[in-house]
Amino acid sequence: MGTDLQLGYSTGYWGSGPPAGAIEGIQAAERLGYTSVWTAEAYGSDALTPLAWWGAQTSTIRLGTGIVQMSARTPAATAMAAVTLDHLSGGRFILGLGVSGPQVVEGWYGQPYPKPLARTREYIDVLRAIWRRDKPVDHHGEFYDMPLQGGTGLGKPLKSTVHPLRADIPIFLGAEGPKNVTLAAEICDGWMPLFFSPRDDAHYRSCLADGFAASGDAGKAERFEVACPVTIVVGDDVERCADAVRPFLALYAGGMGARGANFHFEVFARMGYEDVATKVQDLYLQGKKAEAAAAIPLAMVEDVALVGPGDKIRADLDRWRETCITTFLVSGPPSVLPTYAELILS
Repeated sequence: MGTDLQLGYSTGYWGSGPPAGAIEGIQAAERLGYTSVWTAEAYGSDALTPLAWWGAQTSTIRLGTGIVQMSARTPAATAMAAVTLDHLSGGRFILGLGVSGPQVVEGWYGQPYPKPLARTREYIDVLRAIWRRDKPVDHHGEFYDMPLQGGTGLGKPLKSTVHPLRADIPIFLGAEGPKNVTLAAEICDGWMPLFFSPRDDAHYRSCLADGFAASGDAGKAERFEVACPVTIVVGDDVERCADAVRPFLALYAGGMGARGANFHFEVFARMGYEDVATKVQDLYLQGKKAEAAAAIPLAMVEDVALVGPGDKIRADLDRWRETCITTFLVSGPPSVLPTYAELILS
């Protein structure tokens, strides 16, 4: 993993429509030395279409999905989209993908959720087989069957008609749990954490090291990337800056997933905030969203975000620079991007 922090620009989830100023922000990011731009999907806009549309108006910045929902597409459909975008962008595409949670997987995509780690491993095996294009794909696993056994009996192993520009299109895995982080290091090219805290760096490095060892690739750790979303709010009043972050943390710790099946809750519990996260979850599930946000202490915000005056953020950045993170993924209107570049890249 590299030592110099890079910057990526996340366009984020759409609301009722496309985010205002997205293309201006992306083009500004490219001019300012940001190295990547990322799109997202959950159960609204998809990640691939905006990336192609906006990416066509750039020339050097890498184009990543943060993240493609595995349950939304078969491995073949994802592989085809990745090959297409990689060709159109001249080899700038990064496939960020993840399993999401049971509410979205089963509720929106109508797909089964159990065994997410095994499903991820098999999904990526199929992607790699398609991109290698060394033989027709003949895969019969626990989750994916190509060609389908049964049916009409007319299916046959096929090989992509398109020659991939790169057979090694990079795959970044969105992961929070220890086993999933280890899996990312073993079979992927990058990891996309959420709610990373510098004080958990040793824990995550241990998970990554286990994955690197399992990969059998002695040089993998040096090439591996960790692209981490980090919220930055600059202002004179630290508490007011933290107030801009608290509703976001309350939503994820308290409102995402169901009680007992919220992976974001578990991240904060591992940090030592289980009592806080339980209170936040109780309030959020009662519909008391403002009270849930107010229950989040400043220390919890500062563990996962950078808030306050510029000089404070610069000082706080010292501990982030010592972590396994290689790229900060930031978001916001075009006007804030020069400030982020000055803070992080200077």
